[in-house]
Amino acid sequence: MQPSREDIERTCLEAEIIDELLDLDGRRILELGCGRAEITRRLAGGSGRHITAMEVDEAQHSQNLLITDLPNVTFLFGGAEAIPADDENYDVVFMFKSLHHVPVEHLDKAMQEINRVLVPGGMAYISEPVYAGPFNDIMRLFHDEERVRTAAFNALRRAVDESLFELIDEVFFNIVNHFDDFEEFEGKVLKVTHTKHELDQATYDKVQSMFNSHMTAQGADFIMPIRVDLLQKPE
Repeated sequence: MQPSREDIERTCLEAEIIDELLDLDGRRILELGCGRAEITRRLAGGSGRHITAMEVDEAQHSQNLLITDLPNVTFLFGGAEAIPADDENYDVVFMFKSLHHVPVEHLDKAMQEINRVLVPGGMAYISEPVYAGPFNDIMRLFHDEERVRTAAFNALRRAVDESLFELIDEVFFNIVNHFDDFEEFEGKVLKVTHTKHELDQATYDKVQSMFNSHMTAQGADFIMPIRVDLLQKPE
């Protein structure tokens, strides 16, 4: 296992990676840290799928409960370190860029909980942003995640080293993070409800200046490298 790679050539939607690695039809699926339920909608397609989508941010969870057009999705409040589910209840567990948001002291417990709720042979798909790239450079100005991302990777590696999971695949690819303008970046990044960002004026101006250096007539596109670890619970 490696936390990053410099020679990432593929750029695609994460949905392509999911489809290549997993067959989700007929599966009981748990998504931890579902956020705005954007990927949840993608997971809910197909045949015979039931999704449990959990979110630890109370404000966002309240918004998710207002969603009425996903009949095969159940929204729950909670974090990965305390999953409100019976043992061996899910075939697949997903975490999309959310493992590093689990408090560092609870990361090993989160991996144990994922193992607990998976059936024997069940799969855990965990994607994490690589600590590199121009978008990361902007984020570092006010919210440096190097420590928590390193801790998340180390928790994954421990889970494999201790035979809690078997590493089936590790995939690196790029996604494109698009913003129409700085106002959209401010709303989606600076003002997210799950993390309180407090920027002084000098930092705010620097963030805006660096963001605007990427602006074109079509908006700003940022290449973001992603690592996916596909893990399997032993039979």
